[in-house]
Amino acid sequence: MAENDSSKKLNALNIVSTRVNHKGFGAGSIDLSNVSGIIIDGDEAYLDNGTLHAKSRVEKRIKFSQDKADVPNGRQCWIVWIAVGHSEEGAYYAGAAACEMLIDTEARRGWKILADHVNRMDRAMKRKIMLEDLGAKEKQLLKNVLIEHNEEWWHRSPDELKEALA
Repeated sequence: MAENDSSKKLNALNIVSTRVNHKGFGAGSIDLSNVSGIIIDGDEAYLDNGTLHAKSRVEKRIKFSQDKADVPNGRQCWIVWIAVGHSEEGAYYAGAAACEMLIDTEARRGWKILADHVNRMDRAMKRKIMLEDLGAKEKQLLKNVLIEHNEEWWHRSPDELKEALA
């Protein structure tokens, strides 16, 4: 970058954690304050705030590959992106999208397709429901976590989500 250009601010993609209510710099930024990740790992499902930065409990200290063959002993885990919407009645679970991972904790190796995780998080934020890849056990675990976290939000959620987890 030329010396006189170094003082210019770069208009890059901004990811912020609070709402931007203005039309100036930062308008149109991605607001992640209403999206969270739920980890499904075996018989356990839990909210993990580290998912937004790929630092969830299952992802820590794992070197990821895009080749499944690199993780022959990996166990299947899921990140389910959940977007919370707001209506006159109150908050509700508005979008949900599941992303598969393979994790081999002992070998510290994992498989995931980062682009798929980003795209599915975006779909959840756009109020889409993408849970068809989950098995019956995973769907039940996810439903239980959502209800336990906030039953009122569950009751206000769209029928499409409830049917996807039935």
